[in-house]
Amino acid sequence: MTVSDPIAQPLDGVRIVEFASFVAGPSAGMALAQLGADVIRVDPLGGNADYRRWPLSDRTGESLYWNSLNRGKRSVAVDVRSDAGRELLLNLATAPGADAGIVVDNAVGRSWFSYETLRARREDVIAVRVQGRADGGPAVDYTVNGAAGVADLTGPVYTDAPVNHVLPAWDLLCGQQVVSSVLAALRRRDRTGHGALVEIALADVAMAAVANMGWFSEAAERGDRVRHGNHVYGGFGVDFATADGDRVMIVALTPRQWKAIGEATGTAEVFAALSASLHADFFTDEGRYEHRGVIEAVLTPWFAKNSTSHVHAALQNAGVLWGPYRSAAGVAADFAADPASEPVLESLVQPGVGEIISANSAARFDSQYSGSVPAAPLGHDTDAVLSEVLGLDAGELGRLRDDGVIG
Repeated sequence: MTVSDPIAQPLDGVRIVEFASFVAGPSAGMALAQLGADVIRVDPLGGNADYRRWPLSDRTGESLYWNSLNRGKRSVAVDVRSDAGRELLLNLATAPGADAGIVVDNAVGRSWFSYETLRARREDVIAVRVQGRADGGPAVDYTVNGAAGVADLTGPVYTDAPVNHVLPAWDLLCGQQVVSSVLAALRRRDRTGHGALVEIALADVAMAAVANMGWFSEAAERGDRVRHGNHVYGGFGVDFATADGDRVMIVALTPRQWKAIGEATGTAEVFAALSASLHADFFTDEGRYEHRGVIEAVLTPWFAKNSTSHVHAALQNAGVLWGPYRSAAGVAADFAADPASEPVLESLVQPGVGEIISANSAARFDSQYSGSVPAAPLGHDTDAVLSEVLGLDAGELGRLRDDGVIG
């Protein structure tokens, strides 16, 4: 497969130094790179703590995680334990240029990379720092999710044990908060000349998101919400099994969507009669939510007697809000069979791994996807970046390499 030719993007010419690991910071760097920024990822020699993170490729043993989150960035590897290596990183982070001097990191506890140190070298530096907790304590997605109460809301109704989820939602949301902060700080600097220190705590991201949906206020008034399994809270939505054993999820958020369910399944008259006998208005969220068990019982036989293909066609034709359940392997197989079925995805050849399923930015500028490029091998761009940004010549690079400062 060939690599896409990236189109001109809005952040072309902006240079960002990323000194971060795991999901939040690197996902932000990747998103900024997909918008056209020159993102220079700096790692210690041999890679950071996430360089070998799972999943690993069965073909080569390389980290699919690392090579996916670092697509489109340039890679520099230096010995950040040495004074010379730290000096290189500081110089890269504060190099001159109207669209430079922007840092994304999670280097909490590294005093040598503090905002004060960066600002002493460049007054208008922008530093966006990911933290675990606002007080400086450690946290990861898996710990803040439970602390925010979400794990107690998740899972089947027959257990009260907390249920973790595999998607690092707060990490990914934190990464997008980093992107917003970089752009806001850059906009302010363009207008006022002022730099910025922006600190974003992962725990704050989770707490704010849950609060902003009203869940804490609800709990303060009513106590803890009961679990609903796969039912949608406050309305109607649940999954059903087809005659083939596949499952689909249907949701009704509007009166039109509720009407479509009745049309697709031939149950409109049944629900009209039930509505009258129960004195319930199924065209409202409250009515559907209160009687969700009855609605589910009425709909279950229709799904159970019809094939998956018939169910999909009927739901689609009636305008139902629905979606199939697929495994990750199923998504990969469907994409291989018909790449146009998921236009945001793209196949490309990742050096050291082979062909992988990659993704464009979900943001389409002028109706076009961003294009996708592979991740650079660790340290691949060290010489080019140090020469281009810092002006080091071949002799200086050779001495740094002889001293073990660069690989």
